[in-house]
Amino acid sequence: MTWFLDHVGEVMTLAGRHLYLAAIPLFIGLLLAMPLGWLAHRYRRLRGPLVAGTGLLYTLPSLALFILLPGLLGTQILDPVNVLVAMTVYTIALLVRTVADGLDAVPSEVRLSATAMGYRGFRRVMQVELALAVPVIAAGLRVAAVSNVSIVSVAAIIGVSQLGSLFTDGFNRNFLDPIIVGIVACVALALILDLLVVAGARALTPWQRAGGGS
Repeated sequence: MTWFLDHVGEVMTLAGRHLYLAAIPLFIGLLLAMPLGWLAHRYRRLRGPLVAGTGLLYTLPSLALFILLPGLLGTQILDPVNVLVAMTVYTIALLVRTVADGLDAVPSEVRLSATAMGYRGFRRVMQVELALAVPVIAAGLRVAAVSNVSIVSVAAIIGVSQLGSLFTDGFNRNFLDPIIVGIVACVALALILDLLVVAGARALTPWQRAGGGS
């Protein structure tokens, strides 16, 4: 506790960088996973290749990806863009199946009723189907959020500054305090992101709150 109070400014700065590297890919990955998930839902012949192909991306070792991306993107090894791209890849890998499953869970009767009311094509997908798929997508997004916070810390090994830097600093100096603070901060950050996803899902599904209160 004494070490944390003496370095609170440094920890907050690292936490802000960590949040940036974990949260921005979560948003971008969701935007990219939505059309891919819709394709997997809409065209059954594409479902297997899309879900399996994107799922395989998650098997890529994070450290290897952090090292390879500078050569592919033309960036420097310490450029945060490498981490942002890598975490976006992992987010897509987790969410394509989730989006497809969420759309699959929308009852066919709802789609028919929406079509009868004049909701067709893209409008029906955006205003009806995706709205009803929010609980399923949010569940996958929560997993991705926690996963991102965990994987981002690995980037400290190649010198990208964030909460993982507390781990490497503690190990290098054989000093336990920054390691413990880093662990607690990562858990707190993951919890904050999880609560934000839950709050966003609740805001997008007011009918569930109304149903729960009746």
